[in-house]
Amino acid sequence: MRRALTLFLLSSFLLGCSPASPSPTTASTPMKESTLMPSTSQPSNPQPETNWWHPTAGLTWQWQIGNDDIDTSIEADVYDIDLYVDQAIIDELHAKGRKVICYISVGSWEDWRPDKDQFPAEVLGKDYDGWKGERWLDIRRIDLLAPIMLARLDLCQAKGFDAVEPDNMEIYTNDTGFPLTYDDQLKFALWLADEAHKRGLAIGQKNASDQVKELVNIYDFAITEDYFYYDEADKMLPYIEAGKPVFAAEYTDLPGDFDAFCQRSKQLNFSTILKKRGLDAWIQTCP
Repeated sequence: MRRALTLFLLSSFLLGCSPASPSPTTASTPMKESTLMPSTSQPSNPQPETNWWHPTAGLTWQWQIGNDDIDTSIEADVYDIDLYVDQAIIDELHAKGRKVICYISVGSWEDWRPDKDQFPAEVLGKDYDGWKGERWLDIRRIDLLAPIMLARLDLCQAKGFDAVEPDNMEIYTNDTGFPLTYDDQLKFALWLADEAHKRGLAIGQKNASDQVKELVNIYDFAITEDYFYYDEADKMLPYIEAGKPVFAAEYTDLPGDFDAFCQRSKQLNFSTILKKRGLDAWIQTCP
């Protein structure tokens, strides 16, 4: 949920545009952690799974990150919520027939997470501008990140999530403090997909539209932010052509025409919602 803020700040400076509505807070809010904590032991080495959720294009979705006060009453096929929400929320959503995506950040360190002290100092990069308490990660060091990220995937699996949203996988174009490359990001993305699938979890490509060609046949869906506002939605069409959904979010703090975005979304068969950037329960869906 980061990419669009950086682009907007840059475009506001260059073009002099201003938001159409007051901006909700963009600071990441520490979340009430579940009593089910990630393992501090070595991650498991699960046997490869052959079955995981294969979502289809056109599903509806809700995206709420930030605390355990999840509004489970929203009519949506899919919920995307944080890894550390209470187990009861996941169980309730499943009882209602929803599929549930497990949100984790794979490209940034967050100072409120229960496993924050497990990250070696050498993988922590520059502060993540605009997101208090976060720093970029050196994704080249899979050897050091693997015990942490695999423990998170293990927890997604143990709590019964159906899929994973790997946030901040679009990283090499940012000022991270590390000389990251396109190939570094692709290697990391392919490793994450393999490990998610081993655990019977679907996985979504988060933004990173320049790597669609390499990932569309491996990843199970896509999640985009402000792709209609920045006129980049067509870059994700290979997912729709493969029968896989594109879960698209536009934000209220950009001066876009959501009705126009919805018209284009229907043409492309995207699953598009309007959200506040803080990703609370509020949602507007396309008519």
